[in-house]
Order: sequence, then C-alpha cells, then structure tokens
Amino acid sequence: MSSPPCDKSFCSNYMLLNPEDAELGDVFKILFSSDIAKRKFVDCPDGTEETFGRRWIIFISILAQKFLQAAAKPMETVGSGVEYWLNLLSGNGGFFGLVKNTLIGKLVQPDNTSSDYFSFIGNLDRRLQLDPTIRPGEKRYYAALSIMAAKASYENKKHIKFVVEDHWKMNFVDSYDFWNDYQEKTTTQAFIMDDKKDTIVVSFRGTEPFDADAWSSDVDLSWYEIHGIGKMHGGFMKALGLIKSKGWPEEQDPDQQETAYYAIKKQLRQLLEANEKAKFVVTGHSLGGALAVLFPAILGLHGDSFLLDRLEGIYTFGQPRVGDDKFGQYMNDLIEKHNFTCIRFVYSYDLVPRLPYDDSNFLFKHFGTCIYFNSLYTGKIVEEEPDKNYFSIVWMIPKFLNACWELIRSFIIKYVKGADYAEGGLLRLFRVIGVMVAGVPAHCPQDYVNATRLGLSEDVFLSSNGQKNLKTQ
Repeated sequence: MSSPPCDKSFCSNYMLLNPEDAELGDVFKILFSSDIAKRKFVDCPDGTEETFGRRWIIFISILAQKFLQAAAKPMETVGSGVEYWLNLLSGNGGFFGLVKNTLIGKLVQPDNTSSDYFSFIGNLDRRLQLDPTIRPGEKRYYAALSIMAAKASYENKKHIKFVVEDHWKMNFVDSYDFWNDYQEKTTTQAFIMDDKKDTIVVSFRGTEPFDADAWSSDVDLSWYEIHGIGKMHGGFMKALGLIKSKGWPEEQDPDQQETAYYAIKKQLRQLLEANEKAKFVVTGHSLGGALAVLFPAILGLHGDSFLLDRLEGIYTFGQPRVGDDKFGQYMNDLIEKHNFTCIRFVYSYDLVPRLPYDDSNFLFKHFGTCIYFNSLYTGKIVEEEPDKNYFSIVWMIPKFLNACWELIRSFIIKYVKGADYAEGGLLRLFRVIGVMVAGVPAHCPQDYVNATRLGLSEDVFLSSNGQKNLKTQ
C-alpha cells in the first residue's frame, strides 16, 4: 500500500524516502538511472537527477529501513529478553545468587516498570549519582548534569523519577512517549526535570540497541531544505515532531496526538513563565543529541524568542550530523543572536559523530564547538574530530590499537581512578567487540560520563564579549 502524501509546503526542496513503497526490483533500478523521481519510493521534485554516489546511499538507506521494518518484532523480543536476564542476574546478586535463590524458592523476578529496573544501556553503566565535586555555578556543571540526564533518559519513568528525586534531590517534571506521525506510533522519548536552582533540563533519549524504530530514524537519509535554514536530516525531523499533513505549523492541532516538539515547547513555556529566573538546557546522547540540536532550530524557524532567550545551552554527546553547511551557519547565527552555549562532546573513535558522512555525497556538516576526548580522557577543543568520516584505511591501525588499550583499561581503571569507574562484564564484552569493530563501545555513555568527570576542567570555559565561548587549551 502506498504511503499517503505529506505536506512539503514549508520547505524549498526535499528528497523523501518511503520504504513501505519500495519493491526489491525497483530499489535496484535506482542504481542504473540518474532520474530518481521515477522511483515510486522516492518523493522529490520531477526531473531530479542524482550522481551514482548519492543513488547508492539511497539504495543502502532503503534496504536498511526495509530490514529494520521486518526485524522490528524479533529485535524487540531479543532486547526484552536480554534486559530481563541482566536484571534477573543483578536482582539476585549474580549468577551464583540466582542459582541459590532458585533452589531455596526466593527468586527475585524483575519488573520492567519498577524503579530498580535498568535498561540495556543502563546495565552498561549503573552509576546513578552526580559527581559531588562538580557544583552548580561552575561552568562544567551543565555538561556534567546533562550527560547524567542523557544517560537516565534510557530508563523507564519510575526509574528516572527515583534517580532525579532520591539520588539527585531535584524535581522530576515528567517523562514522555511521543508520537511519530510518519511511523504512526510512539517512538520518541524524553523527560523534563529541574535542579531546584533555576535550571530546567530537557533530555531526549537516544537509540537503544534493539529499537528498530529509532534505528530507522537514524538511517532514514531523507532530507528537507528550508529557505534560510538549509538541509536537515529527514529521519531526525520526523522523530522530533514533523507533522505529516501540515509540516511545521507554529502550533499543533489539539485533536492530533502530541509530538515531541510541540509538547515540550508547551511544557517549557509553562515552567519558564512560572519562574522568571529559570533557564533551560537541552541534551541527549546519540539520536537524542540530534533531537536536542533540532529543537532550538525549529524554535528559530517559528521565531520563538521567548524560549530561545531562556535557553542556557545545548549539550550533546556522541551526536550524529544533523544538517548541511547552511544549517550549521543558521545555527551559529542563532547561537550568537540569543547568546546560548552549544557544545558537542565526542569521545575517542566513537562511530556515531562521524556519520552521516561529511563528503560530496552526503553533504552533512557539524557546527559549533566540539570538545574531543582521547582514550586517556584528556579533553581539548577541536574544529573537527580526527578521522571525521570513520571509514578510512589510514586510521585502521590506530583505531585497532586504541580499542586494545580500552579493553586493557577496563580491567585497571578502578585501581587508577577509583571504584566509581569500575567496568562490568557487559561493558567489557563491548570492549572486545570494539577490537573487531572500533568505535562501537566508544559510543556508550560510560565513556562520556568519565570524560566529563576526568577530562573537563573549569578553565576550558571562557566568557568574553558577553557571549559563552570556549577557549582552546
């Protein structure tokens, strides 16, 4: 069944991929004809022609989305099973405790809605406490709070509430499952909190390993070009709240299911109107970082100066590229106009910040300030992370050696940095995978938490000319 048409009046150009309309034979034909408008699974202006390189990208994106659609249920089942087993082990004190409790009839069964249930991501790093050495008022406070909020966003509502209120002694506002109008289901998650010190935090959840819907948003390389803004990643825009029938209206119809952008905007306005001293930050890890960047971008599209003037900063961790160079310039202008901070944190050879490619085929670009941490957690300001497009023969040996070092480090870091940095068996297994596929374990929140605690010094930050900028160390 063909997908219903979507509104594109808000943009000046577009290229949209509809995997539900793609038949295998037609997908292969795109490789042999430059006129992509002839393919029924590509929605673009008539006569649009693309190079072979870009057609190859479309081909891979469609196949990946088709696979994810087919694998969604099995992935969900496997993911639920893995999470259940990990929580069953931890809830019974490990494997031998599990055997003992089974034999004596005192087996502790995990409840995936309870406050002590950890997601797969949470099991990689079970730390709950904020770093007590980083206090409100320090410029690195926002980054340290943001990465912990980004990590917490992977958990269920009761878990997040428990962490925010009992461990952090802050106010939990709410957590949400938002509607994706294109996937026609709730696929976008976020939560809002305030630190009781006039800072409101909006944290978007990233891509979970077994979440086919989130992966589909990542690999959907559709794009929209908006006049005066530039090209933006279509999958991320849909996840944030692009409305299929209306595009980006300033307000959402009350009879429609709420999408992330409109619901969060409404909630923020209420909170900020109730506290004139408060400001807010937006954050996220992975896909969540992309949504954190797009949220103020669309506020700018709508001219929402009230919210943008109350935005303290955007703090993202392992964030993929979101738009082209024009979009980057638009965001830099928005940062300057409304005087907020925008910092992108990248750890070592993390794969995700190096995608989609920054080349003549993809045209995606990063913008703003990047703080890059090596595997010793030494941070510095860089214009672009090393090996910016990841798949480079030149960097294969350095990445392999670095992955080997990270595996060794997982066994010794608790003796060097303290028990709070100890790594468990699940993360060490990921480190082994990293030896074979460098950059996969480097994307885990664990290293970003470590980086903000060990490698982010207060003197990295500098305020000058009334703006929040960063100083190169």
